[in-house]
Amino acid sequence: MTMLRSAHVDTFTRDHLPPAGTWPTLEFTLPELQYPERLNAAAVLIDDAVANHDAGRPALRTPDGTVWTYGDLQQRANQVAQVLTEDFGVVPGNRVMLRGPNNPWIVAAWLGVLKAGAVVVTTMPMLRSSEVGTLISLTRPAVAISDHRFMDELAAAAGEDTVVLSYGSDDAGDLASRCAAKSGEFIAVPTAADDVALLGPTSGTTGTPKITMHFHRDILANADTFARHILQPTADDVFAGSPPLAFTFGLGGLVVFPLRFGASSLLTERATPVELAESAAAVGATILFTAPTAYRAILKEGRGSLLGELRVAVSAGEHLPKETWEAVRDATGLRLVNGIGATELLHVFISAAGDDIRPGTTGRAVPGYRAAILDDEGLELGPGQLGRLAVIGPTGCRYLDDPRQANYVVNGWNVTGDTFTKDEDGYFTYQARSDNMIVSSGYNIGAPEVETAIDLHPDVVENAVIGIPDAERGSVVCAFIVLREGVIGDAVKRKEIQDFVKQAIAPYKYPREIRFVTELPRNPSGKLQHFKLRDGVLNECNPRGTQQLTPAGMGHAPEGAKA
Repeated sequence: MTMLRSAHVDTFTRDHLPPAGTWPTLEFTLPELQYPERLNAAAVLIDDAVANHDAGRPALRTPDGTVWTYGDLQQRANQVAQVLTEDFGVVPGNRVMLRGPNNPWIVAAWLGVLKAGAVVVTTMPMLRSSEVGTLISLTRPAVAISDHRFMDELAAAAGEDTVVLSYGSDDAGDLASRCAAKSGEFIAVPTAADDVALLGPTSGTTGTPKITMHFHRDILANADTFARHILQPTADDVFAGSPPLAFTFGLGGLVVFPLRFGASSLLTERATPVELAESAAAVGATILFTAPTAYRAILKEGRGSLLGELRVAVSAGEHLPKETWEAVRDATGLRLVNGIGATELLHVFISAAGDDIRPGTTGRAVPGYRAAILDDEGLELGPGQLGRLAVIGPTGCRYLDDPRQANYVVNGWNVTGDTFTKDEDGYFTYQARSDNMIVSSGYNIGAPEVETAIDLHPDVVENAVIGIPDAERGSVVCAFIVLREGVIGDAVKRKEIQDFVKQAIAPYKYPREIRFVTELPRNPSGKLQHFKLRDGVLNECNPRGTQQLTPAGMGHAPEGAKA
């Protein structure tokens, strides 16, 4: 595989790409996917947008009425690039970590980093210092930019080699203050189309984050496949949604897609599903991105009318049950656009819209992608057969210096960790996760990471974490915990452990259900058998002719209700 001449002075990311032989097959089958060799995604998204549309058009909105035009966003992105290069000596290829909620400054920073030829490292603002520290050690950022309200954990994690810069404070050294002193004129670095632009951490299933690597062309490819062909946006659309910009689902739906088509985006820092719907309705949003959990919550509160002005409602991040799809249709007339994507491929690659929707299925391969079902040997299966979902397209898995590359890429296919079937018409139907990932309210949670956090509690001897079905969230984290001798597993101890976990890792990962047990099921070699725990829970949900969860003499206390 021949790569283009890189513009990176700091060659860290190219040096740490996986070996070429372990990459997935990449295909560029659509005319719109034929990108030039020199390509800076930020220049396309903001400079080209200003050139092709009125600079005074709204680009970013917030619920308090703040509006940044395309001209405003371009100027501030250029100022960020100036601050990074002139004040801190950032050179092309340096990594810059971003940490903050969904607001205009984080978008300006994201664009500014790319315009400077640097590489964005996205992080969730809820991550604790230990989690941030791990990401810093893996990606080695030269600068870390954070919303001032989330500085403490970052400051505790950053080492001497990382400059920490806040935004949104009154400090004279704040990013916004520094930007105000810059001209706002900056020519984007002419990066190569296959220069790394984005490092996106994923929780993975082993507790150690995997760092996905995405090129400048990748950022545009999802807009030119899923957005262009399924959403069909225009410059008059207003995008809104709940996913954080640190998730590639949110980055695409709230930044890349609207900017690619000259539209605008509503950014909400934190909102309940109903509050999101209210804010979206107030600004006339036409395209909404959120999880099935949120749509159910909006209907449950009797506020389905808030969705009435939407042109497209996208459901992704977790499985969309047919019952939820039908409930939304019956209450609002909206036909939810289902979809599945992966951080490894940046965004959605299987979906359907309009008359192509078949309720209960996820959809068909998005134009530009193709998908198949593989057996355990990596061979393609026929219609109706259960197997592993595999995808090929213009984007694909490249992990930063990680042997798990070999687990995700099989014979050129990206194997996502999901079990599906495919019918004769090419429609894919979700069955289950085939790895140890828990998807709860649209958040991916690696069970081993939660297990590690629980094990740190002094009263815990051992534990095992699985996802269990939940009507509101799709799944929730459930921990089976063996306590040290003499410690009582009651409601007080349950809450104590839950609070302990919230302090150790991002709070959304904590076990909402805890079951205290006397021992955990293991095979003869001592390996923990998570599947027995899952089977036991399924037996509870479907008790016809089955027993309660009792592997290897194990039982759970009656206090095992949801926290």
